[in-house]
Amino acid sequence: MQIKQLPTDFQQALPILEMIETAGFEAYFVGGSVRDHILGLPIHDVDIATSAYPEEIKSIFKHTVDTGIKHGTVTVLMNDNSYEITTFRTESGYQDYRRPDKVTFVRSLEDDLKRRDFTINALAVDRNGNVVDKFDGLTDLDNQIIRAVGVPEERFHEDALRMMRAVRFQSQLDFTIEPETAAAIEDNAPLLEKIAVERIREEFIKMMIGRAWKIGFKEFLNLNLSEYCPEFAGQASKLNNLLSTEDFQMVDDEMAWTAIGFVLEHSEEKLSKFLRDWKVSNKSREACVSTMRILKLIQSNSLEIWDYYKDGLDNVSRAEKLAELFDIKFDREKLDKLIDAIPINSSHDLKISGNDVIKTLNIKPGPEIGFFMNKLEKAVVTQTVTNSYEDLQRYLLK
Repeated sequence: MQIKQLPTDFQQALPILEMIETAGFEAYFVGGSVRDHILGLPIHDVDIATSAYPEEIKSIFKHTVDTGIKHGTVTVLMNDNSYEITTFRTESGYQDYRRPDKVTFVRSLEDDLKRRDFTINALAVDRNGNVVDKFDGLTDLDNQIIRAVGVPEERFHEDALRMMRAVRFQSQLDFTIEPETAAAIEDNAPLLEKIAVERIREEFIKMMIGRAWKIGFKEFLNLNLSEYCPEFAGQASKLNNLLSTEDFQMVDDEMAWTAIGFVLEHSEEKLSKFLRDWKVSNKSREACVSTMRILKLIQSNSLEIWDYYKDGLDNVSRAEKLAELFDIKFDREKLDKLIDAIPINSSHDLKISGNDVIKTLNIKPGPEIGFFMNKLEKAVVTQTVTNSYEDLQRYLLK
């Protein structure tokens, strides 16, 4: 196969390939960028593989950075862009089931492609657009199949995270994992316990926000990967409830995490702990807890205007989407009217300040100023008092 018109991202990087070849070495575009272009998807990163060793790459280009030189990767800076150039290599001795104990630089493209995870990622393209396909990756792309390169069990023992990548690609591409690869994932699922939570989380959340997330999530459960993830052991039946919802798209990470917390019947406190175990960022965790709080208030039909205001409209909007997802009946028109009725966006909009509170009540600066300001803010939001200096002062004196 030949790509007649290289994508713009490849064309911009062509001088890199040409300079490497002029120096007497081979160079190719490889991996996900090749796969995505053939599928007509946007390209995110342009990766280049070469027969030149790292020191040889550094002698060819003026501006380089040793980003991962032990593993053969040098970043080349050219025309305001940066490109990761990685030497063809073989790997061996994966004692931690994630990183090779030994990396050997080689001159053979085929030897380099052999170490890759799936056939659809083991494709290379030269500067003329010719596709190098040593493992029938193009056929698997046509048939929408995810298949391990070579012996699946060996690939997953080299890097156990590849099992999560399989269900992630399934979700993003709406592909099917071929039977032998799927069986090897199920047999080796316990190896996930060897992998850092942060790496699992990254693949898991990409799966959950993919366009065909239900397919990936279903396989995640069926192949027992869930049993070896934080807080998921023994929870497959509850997690399976997420598959019974109507088709929809997870709009962000927080929606996915909150949906999972909801089917697991987590309280706000338990959801917070659950997300800590998954090493979710504090900002995202707080958003999830707020979203869960709003969702449960919607469920109990006890949502008030102050709840809307203090938890933020982004969290409210996310909770409304989840309420529809879980078929929770609520009066959307009433909720929209509550939003429209909120007279201020934040405490900064109040027509009275902390200094005004000090003067009006003749008190000293201290923590109680915040207490009074919060009272005033809530009174304005709930329309107990209008947002004018005189009315706020009178309310304060009461």
